[in-house]
Amino acid sequence: MKHFPTLALVWAFSTLSAAAQTAPSLISPEIREDHSVTFRLQAPKSQSVALRGQWDKEQVAMTLDADKVWTLTVPKITPGVWEYSFIVDGLTLIDPLNPAQKPQRKPTASILHIPGTPPNVWDFQNVPHGTVHQHDYLSKALGKQRSAWVYTPPGYEADSTTKYPLLVLQHGSGDRHEAWVVHGKAHWIFDNLIAAGKAKPMVVLMLDGHPLGQIPREMADKRAESLQAFKNELLQDGLPLVENLYHVSPDREQRAIAGLSMGGWQSLSTGMTNLDRFAWIGSFSGAVDENEIKPALDDAAGTNSKVKLLWIACGEKDFLLERNNLLITTLKARGVNHEWRLTPGDHSWPVWRDYLAEFAPKLFR
Repeated sequence: MKHFPTLALVWAFSTLSAAAQTAPSLISPEIREDHSVTFRLQAPKSQSVALRGQWDKEQVAMTLDADKVWTLTVPKITPGVWEYSFIVDGLTLIDPLNPAQKPQRKPTASILHIPGTPPNVWDFQNVPHGTVHQHDYLSKALGKQRSAWVYTPPGYEADSTTKYPLLVLQHGSGDRHEAWVVHGKAHWIFDNLIAAGKAKPMVVLMLDGHPLGQIPREMADKRAESLQAFKNELLQDGLPLVENLYHVSPDREQRAIAGLSMGGWQSLSTGMTNLDRFAWIGSFSGAVDENEIKPALDDAAGTNSKVKLLWIACGEKDFLLERNNLLITTLKARGVNHEWRLTPGDHSWPVWRDYLAEFAPKLFR
């Protein structure tokens, strides 16, 4: 087991050769005090280079300067954690000068983080910080090597008596288990909420949600198989790992599961069919087939007696909004208690960070 204090957690990946950047003095992205940002790419043989940034979702052409460096300055970018990519002769690439890369199954996006004033809940702040632990293990359920990350709250190492509540927090289909920390800044969100007295200190387990690899949406049978494999790994490997290595409460009322997109689907399907293990369930832009949670729907009284919170949120411009509306209609018709949040935004990380910051304070109360 490896331990990475959140103060020093660094993510450094690059899919382009460092040799392609022959001018080490180049900086990209270069962030100025007025929040203008300059992006640079040395690709002198390319015919066209453009920047696509999540802050406005526009693809903007870059200019080749006298030094054969493609350059673009964006006048002002709103503080936040944003994704961006270079489009080089039609190919989407990360920024090879920027070590901050979004953890994806197919890496195409770099990270631009502009802290707010005052700081946002996902920004690094001068508060006590927890620890992110990395685990590699042989999965009994899958028969292969797997990885997971675990967050422990500030003061955990000095407190060997407290039994902490546990949240299982899952990523989306295009990402990996590191995404909630590296790109979602979940560790800082928890640190800041706990320091402000808004959230209970908790342990957070982040599993790789792709037990069978990334499965295309149209492969329904394979996706069902992958969902079952995820459940098996969580119950046979993930939870026992945390229970053996960390002092967490065994009480089901001290267990939560939540996730975004694919992770929301996994959380709804797993949580609603394992009410003996989870009392708090959250879905951020997720969706679930009614048949997957039929026992919980058929026994609304029993479900309501066990579930402390079923929290479902989706953005007004999210492509999964219709499926969320159908789920909410079903929950109302069946009499299953839930909390529904329809918010501005689409299917993206700026929305999901807000959801985590709103969901976490509701847990374990």
